[in-house]
Amino acid sequence: MSLRPVLIDGEWRPSAASGSFSAIDPATGTPLPDHYPVSSFADLDQALHAAARLVDQHPSLDPERLAGFLEAFAGRLEACRQEAVAMAQRETALPAEPRLGSVELPRTTDQLRQAAAACRDRSWCRATIDCARNLRSMYGSLGGPVVIFSPNNFPFAFNSIAGGDFAAAIAAGNPVIAKANPGHPGTTRILAEAAFAALVESGLPLSLIQLVYHFADDDGLRLAAHPMTAAVAFTGSRTSGLALKAAADRAGKPVYVEMSSSNPVVVLPGALEERAEALARDLFASCTAGAGQFCTKPGLVLLIRDERSDRFLAAVRELFLQPPTGMLLGEETLRRLEETVRRLRTAGGELATGGERLSGPGFRFANTLLQVTGERFMQVPDALQTEAFGSLTLLVLCHDPGELEAAVRALEGSLTGTICSHSAGTDDALYRTIEPVLRRKVGRLLNDKMPTGVAVCPAMNHGGPFPATGHPGFTAVGVPGSLLRLAALWCYDNVRPDRLPAELGDANPTGAMWRLVDGEYTTRSL
Repeated sequence: MSLRPVLIDGEWRPSAASGSFSAIDPATGTPLPDHYPVSSFADLDQALHAAARLVDQHPSLDPERLAGFLEAFAGRLEACRQEAVAMAQRETALPAEPRLGSVELPRTTDQLRQAAAACRDRSWCRATIDCARNLRSMYGSLGGPVVIFSPNNFPFAFNSIAGGDFAAAIAAGNPVIAKANPGHPGTTRILAEAAFAALVESGLPLSLIQLVYHFADDDGLRLAAHPMTAAVAFTGSRTSGLALKAAADRAGKPVYVEMSSSNPVVVLPGALEERAEALARDLFASCTAGAGQFCTKPGLVLLIRDERSDRFLAAVRELFLQPPTGMLLGEETLRRLEETVRRLRTAGGELATGGERLSGPGFRFANTLLQVTGERFMQVPDALQTEAFGSLTLLVLCHDPGELEAAVRALEGSLTGTICSHSAGTDDALYRTIEPVLRRKVGRLLNDKMPTGVAVCPAMNHGGPFPATGHPGFTAVGVPGSLLRLAALWCYDNVRPDRLPAELGDANPTGAMWRLVDGEYTTRSL
């Protein structure tokens, strides 16, 4: 059996493997033909030492070359679009069109180009100069590799060697050690080959990017805590994220984990009176997009129980009775979804629709709707906020506005929170009560739209309070904010002008870079 090589220290080489695996086609449940190595720690050790040598020999990488690499990579991804989309479709069963080819791949290349633009502009580093004290500071690289763990639900946009974390780490000047998701190793290989070709073209050190496909859980914890590791970026389950965070925290390593999010939607009475059927359709579309495997899927809906909500519930239930249109990403996703239904029902959730796997080939689960009273929700809020990675939503039916506010207070941290209200303002008094409570619980607050869409733009926050992420002050989507997670604050005190980074010299290195000079934001040279 031939194993695909890993990318370590500037070359594709055989892995020091401890085992092997193959991706599974979710549409059939059968293995795909390629075999990939499960790396032993020997591979990881070689990658760490290669990254350390790079940092020693090139403590600061030229922003222009980094920008050129990111742009060349984006171009090469577009050139191999057909191959990459076909492989991703086989490994994930996500639709080739429009999802993978016309939505996710363009988002990925756009992220890379936005990161390249940030490299060229350099304003992201927040250069700050105090002339009177001769103090100067800026954000720069971390001085070691960023280890990136990718999820299975976005094979391009969150891929460990092409996605947002990758783009941010490279733009901030860090080497990357990428760990592929075992659900789409072939897709990651294609992206890595394109990245490596762009790297050769750029003239940057070839150990800037390295790739392994899989390794044992204990080796992952060891890698996160290793003295040579600079930071960890992870997207995945709460169990795995917390284990990595604990290992990194014990070693004092920065770790940015995106884990689980219920993304509550609070529907106020006036909204139901005005547009109950439209809200039901919007909710169903958001809950079932990508078979419910979006980190921003609404997993909780909170509302006041009355005649208006009863009509809304009937409309939602009718929609959820439809058969699912997509596949789950793998056997483990299916197993966890079954376990989530059991936990929610044990905690008091009443099953309205679905709740079981479907017969036939592949990994499929019925659209599932549960409901619970507000009183019961507040008795066991932790159990009733178990993440459901699939097309499953829990409706929380509150007795009155006071109970609705109390239920919102019982929410844990989420990436998003939504309030739907009457367009003419009849819900404004209740909105003013609910909004300040929900605002503290979420990274992104929405009004009157569902949260599944994540715009890749500077104003976006794809982050939130625990357990949505490990730190509420950062975003994984949106340049330049995403770069700051993977950067260190460098300060220079009375350092001679010829020894300063270009960004902190008297001359503005680009002529357009924004700097904070003596309390004033300016692009002028000193």
